[in-house]
Order: sequence, then C-alpha cells, then structure tokens
Amino acid sequence: MLTVKQIIVGFLSLIGIAILTLFLTTGWYIVDESEQAALITFGKVDEHITEPGLKFKMPWPIQKVEILSRGTFTTTVGYDETDGKVVEYRDEAKMITGDENILLADLVVQWRITNPEKFLFNSNDPQQILFSATSASLRGVIGSSRIDDALTDQRPQIEAKVWDYLVELIEKYDIGISVMDVKLQDVELPNEDVRRAFTEVTDAREERLTKINEATKYRNQKMNEAKGEQDAIMSRAEGTRTERLERARGDVARFNALYNEYLINPEVTRSRLVIETLEKVLPNTEIYIMDSSSDTVKYLPIRSLERSTEVSPPASTTSNQGSGN
Repeated sequence: MLTVKQIIVGFLSLIGIAILTLFLTTGWYIVDESEQAALITFGKVDEHITEPGLKFKMPWPIQKVEILSRGTFTTTVGYDETDGKVVEYRDEAKMITGDENILLADLVVQWRITNPEKFLFNSNDPQQILFSATSASLRGVIGSSRIDDALTDQRPQIEAKVWDYLVELIEKYDIGISVMDVKLQDVELPNEDVRRAFTEVTDAREERLTKINEATKYRNQKMNEAKGEQDAIMSRAEGTRTERLERARGDVARFNALYNEYLINPEVTRSRLVIETLEKVLPNTEIYIMDSSSDTVKYLPIRSLERSTEVSPPASTTSNQGSGN
C-alpha cells in the first residue's frame, strides 16, 4: 500500500513530466527567412521577431507565437483566381461612371503585413476590411470618371487615384498593413452590343487623331519649306543690296575722278564724254571728228586711231584728240 509521501512524489513527478512535455512541444519555434513572428505573452504582443532561426519561449499558456508571412499578398475585386482558374463576380465588378454609364472593372491590390500586433488585434478580419476599402476606393474613382477615360488612355490616372484613396483609408483603419500596388485588370462594357458600339467610337476617335497628326505634320513640312524659301529670298535680296551699294560706291568714285579731271581740263573732258557716249549709243558706227574752220576740211578717224592705239603709245592718241573739237 502506497504511503502519502509516495503519492506526493508520484504526483510531482507527473507534473514535472507534463511541464517538460509541454516545454518540449510548445517551448520552441522556427522563423523562416520569408516569415515574421509575433511573440505573445498573456495575450499581449511582447516582441516582433524578424530574424530567422530556431527560437525559444515560455510554454503555453504563458507565451504563444503567431507566425506571419513577410511576402506580398493579393486582394482582388471583381474576380478571384484559384489554382490558375479565374472566377468572375460581375456584381462586384459592375460600377456606374461619372457620366452615368455602366462598366465592369476588375482590380488587384498587392499588400504586406508591416505591423503584426495591429494586424492581429486591431480588427477581427483585416483582409475583409482591406477588400471593402478597395471596393469603396475603386467605386469612388470610377464614379467620378468618364467612361471614355476608364476604357482608353486614362487608366494609369485612375489607378493612381485609387491607390491614394486606399492608402488614406488603410491608414485611418490602422490594421497593420501597407498597400504596395494597385492595378486595373479588365475594364469593359457589360454586353457585346455596347462593347462593339464603343469599339467603333474608339476606332473613329483614333482615326481622327491620326488625321490630325498627319495634317499637323503636313503643315509643319510646308511651313519649313516656306521658311526656307523666305530665307533664300532674303539672302538673295541682301546679296543684291550689297552688290548695288558697291556698284553705287564705284559709280560715285568714278564720278568724283571724272569731276576732278573736268576741273583740270573741261574741254578735253567734255569732248571725251561726248565720244564715249557716241560709242555706247552707236557701237558699230565709224566715228569721225570734223574741223571745217579753214578752207580744208580736216577729220579725225576715231576707229582707226583706236586700232592704231593697240600698237602705238597712248601719247599720240592724246595729241590727236587734243587737236580736234
């Protein structure tokens, strides 16, 4: 029969074995490189662990640990993708634009857990809050945009606005997550007839822009050609102006030289000018200088003198001209 002491020792032994078993099963944990851990002591986060490796803690129920991923999560609106299969939720995707048209818009949000304590304890379902905030942000932006903007070239601006609104909401809810990126997936009209009609309108708009670009290119080409022709005309005009100015300066110089000769010997200069003028007016006519002051008619053959001048000194020609009138 067991004594009281033996019973107490056996009971303490069982307690020790239970504590050891509990420590061996709940007193350690492993944090992977892609994970983070929140160490909870009596229901309160005591430490945020990001260093990978084998970790030890007090056994349950004193301490417990929550292992969370450090990777990027995705939340979708309007569809869901599981094992490569896409399931559409048209009720989620159906929205009204600012110009009172209906379209279907799918959105994906990428996010991470940046504060494990807030993620675990500030809300019962932070992912549902994120989904609701995302849907509200998307509907708000689409509701203030035109259908043309959502379906054509304004999608980056819409994504940026959704990101701004979503970040503002998440900061207000303070659920320990950070939004990394927002992307519109499919934005389309609700039925085939409307899609076809809108495609035709879009094609017409693109053709219009193409024509405008071609016309602008043609206008620029013609303007460049006209500018080049203008520059050429201005250059020719400047050359003509310079030529005429130089010619005028030469004429002035010649006139001044002739005037100086005239002041020295007016009669000779006057006779010379008359002869030169006759040569210009009658280039192929024989010119004679007549002197009938005496009984014998004397004449001076200018052309013969010019031919003889080619082999004779200029002094004889000057002498003959000086004897005539």
